[in-house]
Amino acid sequence: MQDIMTLLQDPAAWIALVTLVVMEVVLGIDNLIFISILTNKLPVEHRERARKIGIGLALVMRLGLLGTIAWIVKLTTPVFELFGHGFSWKDMILIAGGLFLVWKATKEIHHNVDPVDKNEDFIASSVTTTFAAAIGQILLLDLVFSVDSIITAVGMTPHLPIMVVAVVVAVLVMLLAATPLANFIERNPSIVMLALAFLLMIGTTLIAEGMGFHVPKGYVYAAMAFSALVEVLNMVSRNARKRKTNTQA
Repeated sequence: MQDIMTLLQDPAAWIALVTLVVMEVVLGIDNLIFISILTNKLPVEHRERARKIGIGLALVMRLGLLGTIAWIVKLTTPVFELFGHGFSWKDMILIAGGLFLVWKATKEIHHNVDPVDKNEDFIASSVTTTFAAAIGQILLLDLVFSVDSIITAVGMTPHLPIMVVAVVVAVLVMLLAATPLANFIERNPSIVMLALAFLLMIGTTLIAEGMGFHVPKGYVYAAMAFSALVEVLNMVSRNARKRKTNTQA
């Protein structure tokens, strides 16, 4: 209790908290895009529940990992060496998660552009299996993003209370943004392809990070922001043409 009171009176702790909250929210965007795209493939009545379960699992996983910080720190210790590069458990988790994202995004892009597959449900044929498969895939990616998130938090501050508050706030933001983002993606089909391209880029970045090639997150998010801005301009242009056509009609 005394440590918490000391942190509350320390300006540096508040700065660290704000910085970490922003970082955790940004890192959560990747997780949220994946959850939004995946849950939109479910029947309407199951989507909201799947999003809440997926984000709830993300919170539980992050808080659980925070409770094992000593073990988390060891995840960065190399366990074997290949081609002159030492691979840690973190590297292997990032590579596995990256490969899964690349595979998933590629399959979804193919599903969207191939007219032959339009009437096929990519995940499964029945509602029950689809829901279970969706939660399973969300859980897998929650693990990957949670490990990345918590290792980032450990690297930014040594204070556990600050990490816990930052993680909880970031997940609450994800919870509030999940449904609006999913609805926006569903209303704008072209956004789906952009979001899948983001997942493809994020997956490639995770693989590169796991292989020892550091990719500055700022470059990745700047590219995503620029692409999103271009798509927004395209949407504005399309809506303007539609209004003009309707007026002339």
